[in-house]
Amino acid sequence: MKNTLVIAWKETRTYFVSPMAYIVMAVYAALAAYYFVTSISGVLPEATIRGYILPTTFIFTLLSPIITMRLLAEEQKLGTLELLMTSPVRDYEIVMGKFLASMTSLISLLVPTAYLAIVLVWFASPDMGPMLSGYLGIIFFGMATLSVGLFASSLSGNQIVAAVVAMGILLLLSIIDLATSYVGSIFTEIFLQISITTHLESFARGVIDTHDMVFYLIFTTFMLFLTVRSLESRRWR
Repeated sequence: MKNTLVIAWKETRTYFVSPMAYIVMAVYAALAAYYFVTSISGVLPEATIRGYILPTTFIFTLLSPIITMRLLAEEQKLGTLELLMTSPVRDYEIVMGKFLASMTSLISLLVPTAYLAIVLVWFASPDMGPMLSGYLGIIFFGMATLSVGLFASSLSGNQIVAAVVAMGILLLLSIIDLATSYVGSIFTEIFLQISITTHLESFARGVIDTHDMVFYLIFTTFMLFLTVRSLESRRWR
């Protein structure tokens, strides 16, 4: 556990001393504000954060790979990954340390959007349940996207390749539910279950469904397991 926390602290500190952290935060905050204003100025305005929670999910297919692309790919390119793997640190500790750092980065993206929730509370009387569940859902959703990005980063020493691979996987998992209109009933349920966006909808409505939480936890665990196996395979190359 100590090794995991040391790696997580190192990566978190590296992330926040670079300008990329603040650029990504600014981009997400700006897009969230845009969708928020759009949702409350429509024909039927709602005092809810659902107006920017659901539309901004596609942003995570871009931002999560950007956050994670350097975590393992850069180590491979610089040759420091081999040094790290020969030190008294287990592979899963490396992966978990990198993942915790990326989770810290993701949660930092949500902090600037808190003012949107404050605006709703100040000028309206929103239901706090959907607001809290919406943020919980976006954290679970982001957790899943980061695990995909970390896995892609373990496959290549090129950060751009890692980011593109992660974006491709996330895009497929985000829109696969749209294919339900063109397949039979057998595949419809399968596609709906493996879609990472479908499981976010109940959170946005204020419903915390354990089925959706379990899906994100299992999906994240599986991707991190593949990442550990990817690192282990390097010992035999």
